Amino acid sequence: MIKVSRDISKIKPYVPGKPIAELERELGISGVVKLASNENPLGPSKKAMEAIKKGLKAVSRYPDGGGYLLKEALADHWKVRPEQVLLGNGSNEIIELLVRTFIMPGDEAIMASPTFSLYNLMVQAGHGKSVAVPLKDGCHDLPRMKKAITPKTKLIFICNPNNPTGTIVKKSEVDAFLSKIPKQVLVVFDEAYAEYVTDAEYPQSIHFLKEGAPLIMLRTFSKIYGLAGLRIGYGVSSPEVISYMNRVRQPFNSNLPGQLGALAALSDEAHYTHSRAVNQKGKEQLCQYFDDLKIAYYPTESNFIYFYFQEDPPEIGDIVHKGLLEKGVIIRHFGGPYLRVTIGRPF
Repeated sequence: MIKVSRDISKIKPYVPGKPIAELERELGISGVVKLASNENPLGPSKKAMEAIKKGLKAVSRYPDGGGYLLKEALADHWKVRPEQVLLGNGSNEIIELLVRTFIMPGDEAIMASPTFSLYNLMVQAGHGKSVAVPLKDGCHDLPRMKKAITPKTKLIFICNPNNPTGTIVKKSEVDAFLSKIPKQVLVVFDEAYAEYVTDAEYPQSIHFLKEGAPLIMLRTFSKIYGLAGLRIGYGVSSPEVISYMNRVRQPFNSNLPGQLGALAALSDEAHYTHSRAVNQKGKEQLCQYFDDLKIAYYPTESNFIYFYFQEDPPEIGDIVHKGLLEKGVIIRHFGGPYLRVTIGRPF
């Protein structure tokens, strides 16, 4: 029998949100509403769709392996050099590349709990050790995360806004956290939902990077830009960090339609602004709905709300989740009384 390491055999595979088509087949219904994967309910911009359609004529050819045009546009957008930008098959691949590049067997990576489950999965697959620091009032406990640093620490993941809670850490907290970080540690700011943030105290990690902080900023075109199906994400860091990561990156890891769609989406300010406005209105409506029903939730700076039941039996979360599925509404259940719902169109 084929043997694998315990690190691999103990991994619990990532479970994505149930697809619409699958639930419709199971229930024999149509018109299912998916509010489980934090997708933009407006979809991509018309400019992005036009660029994608034009690009389909060239799909018999390999894409630009270096993503020259998109990297140039992103470098201009963030006012950095192109060699500071790395494209990925979604920001998920950037997370994997970080582990493959910087984690050796026995090395440690610090992360919050709960947070995006892929961090732990990738670290475990890379034979590293995940050090989980519980959230404090639903937010990253940065002082405690800093105290958790040891000589074995190589990566610190900060999901900001955090998935699944939607909460953020603020600039003053990050200022204090980044002071005197050991040289062997790279701080990963995963900002997949940053475009939805409205809080003026949200820290701009790109500014810390330009000041010399040891970090990498992750962004994606899957959320506000509505290109989740094309899997385009990117990282911005120092040329040295990006150079090392490029050594383990697969060639042609970002596809041609994705590159072209992302390039067009980046320039469509109208769609970006409209998406933010729709999300803000939907958030206000959902929060009012939860308030009226006296359902607890964390204040969110993202396009989803993490809510929970305080006085009901623990199985209430499963009951609500299954009950909604039976009505053709897909949300995300995190065990016990905790659930997450994507903010859709205002109702």
